Amino acid sequence: MFTGIIEELGTYINAETSGDKWRIKIQANKVLSNTKLGDSISTNGVCLTVSRLGGDYFEADVMEETLRRSNLGKLKKGSRVNLERAMAVDGRFGGHIVSGHIDGRGKIEAYKKERNAVWISINADSEVLKYIVEKGSIAIDGVSLTVAYVDEEKFKVSIIPHTGEETTLLKKQIGDVVNLECDVIGKYVEKLLGFNNKNQKNKKSLSMDFFIENGF
Repeated sequence: MFTGIIEELGTYINAETSGDKWRIKIQANKVLSNTKLGDSISTNGVCLTVSRLGGDYFEADVMEETLRRSNLGKLKKGSRVNLERAMAVDGRFGGHIVSGHIDGRGKIEAYKKERNAVWISINADSEVLKYIVEKGSIAIDGVSLTVAYVDEEKFKVSIIPHTGEETTLLKKQIGDVVNLECDVIGKYVEKLLGFNNKNQKNKKSLSMDFFIENGF
């Protein structure tokens, strides 16, 4: 589990591909401290398992599903990436619950400066937007942020100077793709209530019997 508080900007070195194998190599420093093989490092919001360690880099295998869901396959040599180690049991919970499992991708539509902050507008598919609520939490390339606006086509966040300096978000261009992970609570609530847009017969109503049946 992660919190969405970025520890370091790493640098994409390359990808090793052979047959159906796809392994990426990331230059880093801080996140390598006390890291061992098998540990998890969030890379642009994607939970990756460390499969090889060097003095200033780590490598991780990436599956096809991850490439479909995320922007890792679009990285180029020298690309900066947001890095965060898995949260320690005694760590401080500075962001929100982030699993490192990407729900989908968004595309940066616009930047707008407002005093000391910068608004970022991001287009996303309806399947992702349905889980995004105003004043709720969203992870964008692994960065924990508060949703300030959402409609049927896009959502917006406003970031402070520290976030802009310590992450990749203000280093991107209009049209760049970002990884999105919605608040996990919304997805569990949807599943629990039996919402299913393809089969409305599964839709349940709230009642005392429902809560008792589900252990409340």
